[in-house]
Amino acid sequence: MRPENPPRLLYVTDLAYEAKGRRYCDEDIRLSSRLRSDFDLALCHPLDAVRLMGSFDAVVVRNSGPVLHYQARYDHFRERAAAAGTLVYNPLTGRADMTGKRYLVELSAAGYPVIPTVDRAEDLGLLPAAPAYVVKPEAGADSIGMETVPAERLTEITFGGVLVQPLIPFRYEVSFYFVDQDFQYALHAPDPARRWELVPYDATPDDLAFARRFVAWNTLDHGIQRVDACRAPDGRLLLVELEDLNPYLSLDSVDPGTRDAFVARMTASLHDLLRSR
Repeated sequence: MRPENPPRLLYVTDLAYEAKGRRYCDEDIRLSSRLRSDFDLALCHPLDAVRLMGSFDAVVVRNSGPVLHYQARYDHFRERAAAAGTLVYNPLTGRADMTGKRYLVELSAAGYPVIPTVDRAEDLGLLPAAPAYVVKPEAGADSIGMETVPAERLTEITFGGVLVQPLIPFRYEVSFYFVDQDFQYALHAPDPARRWELVPYDATPDDLAFARRFVAWNTLDHGIQRVDACRAPDGRLLLVELEDLNPYLSLDSVDPGTRDAFVARMTASLHDLLRSR
């Protein structure tokens, strides 16, 4: 039964954003409709969030698109939310993609199982030899600004706000989805050339131990995280990214029971966040 005076949520999404292989709008329309069973909920564009959020009990940031398209406005939102003590889901304390991709350099240097990553010319020697290397913006998203550079041009890279990684001939990509610290489901792309054609993946205990290591590192008490990894030629999983800002959930790729369980767990997480005030 719906509460008599349910909490009010401002659900931030860009329904018009076009992403390759995904329909953000469909996912948010369906997910927000499910959340209405427990909350009074209104959808808004990310550029309207600062103006509207004072009328709500919490702000839920979902498929809001790459913030690099409106970085100054996003930074303003973070500042205003922190100053006002606004509850944001995910909380703005994330250490991963929420603050850019430099965490990959830090995790690489600390010996975590990530694709080796450097952000300085003097550290190129730390990378394993490869025929080609991937250069990506530290503030990038959705592969925006990413390029592949052959090994012979590695010394031509202009550093400052970019990361460099060896091009890994991985067998497939796999993503693990968590709410708070709880694993929900995993999906993988069997064909590396079709990374958004996802099917359910039966995660092994070793797979989950891998993914949980990064969720624990991020120390988010509440929220949704997606651990993206690739299966290297030697069979190891390597972290590609830890998405803790607005991870697309691919809910249309899971069965109804898994989808219902995810919505129930997210609903419980939101109630827990609201009680934390």
